[in-house]
Amino acid sequence: MILPPAGVALDPAILFSPAVTAVWLEIGFGSGEHLLAQAEANPGVGLIGCEPYINGIAAALRPLSERPDLPVRLTMQDARAVLWTVADRSLARVFLLFPDPWPKRRHHKRRFVQPAALDQLARAMIDGGEFRFATDHREYARWTLGHVLRHGAFEWLARSPNDWRSRPADWPATRYERKAERAGRAPIFLRFRRRPRLGA
Repeated sequence: MILPPAGVALDPAILFSPAVTAVWLEIGFGSGEHLLAQAEANPGVGLIGCEPYINGIAAALRPLSERPDLPVRLTMQDARAVLWTVADRSLARVFLLFPDPWPKRRHHKRRFVQPAALDQLARAMIDGGEFRFATDHREYARWTLGHVLRHGAFEWLARSPNDWRSRPADWPATRYERKAERAGRAPIFLRFRRRPRLGA
């Protein structure tokens, strides 16, 4: 996947043929198990996966070579560059699953969840679109929840503790989740909905 020149917005739907009804983005897909499972379970949805590590790209390409019909596009481009480039209201769902928590305070600026990234998420997502975040790092979960709620463009969908303690049925597990559970760390699952734009 090649990004257009600076200043040119990308309609991600044009990356898929036949045409798709929605486009979802996964930021840092690891080995691609969640990305591929979502593609298989959601025909008609185009999925873009951003992964900077060649091992992750290679791991995802192996099963994709056996399923060339799946509407999946992979890129090693930085997820921020992709997010900053896609057109307004072009993404229906965005996943950020078990990202590096950058636990040292001096490294917090490297976390993906920052005001600037949330601005771009809010711009790029359709009204009613969903941002899904998972981590086994409690402080990063608090950080994310605080930043997203302060931003104001997103509504937290939890109505009870079980909503963030349990993974929804349509949310395939990842190897990072299983690793956390084996180590005795409870994953946290956060779902946010893009609020309707005023005057839209």
